[in-house]
Amino acid sequence: MSFSEAEVQSARSAWEKMYVDAEDNGTTVLVRMFTEHPDTKSYFTHFKGMDSAEEMKQSDQVRGHGKRVFTAINDMVQHLDNSEAFLGILNPLGKKHATQLKIDPKNFRIICDIILQLMEEKFGGDCKGSFEKVTNEICTHLNNIYKEVGW
Repeated sequence: MSFSEAEVQSARSAWEKMYVDAEDNGTTVLVRMFTEHPDTKSYFTHFKGMDSAEEMKQSDQVRGHGKRVFTAINDMVQHLDNSEAFLGILNPLGKKHATQLKIDPKNFRIICDIILQLMEEKFGGDCKGSFEKVTNEICTHLNNIYKEVGW
């Protein structure tokens, strides 16, 4: 993992704009994922009965998980300049999703693409561009973790 100081600052600045409203933005990302890719809902037994986007937006469980996703990404973003710390956050998360939760790794690319889409809608293409390398690193490392555990 190699980010220049300028890339780190640019990515952090872009992410701050999203993270300032972590719960709402996280909820929006999950609701889009569940409505645009309904198969992703199958991993969340407590979300399965929610059929409308409005119902999902109001759900404390969806809102809570959206915030957890954004908090985990925020923790990684704070360590873009320290590979060991970055991977120290990402590795256990990836192993848990692969071995315990059995989440298909393609879903990480889906959620990252939706985050980038929302960034672009809210803050423009420059913001999205500043964060693309981060999402690529996250997805690459998660895919490697899945391979390591025999997925």
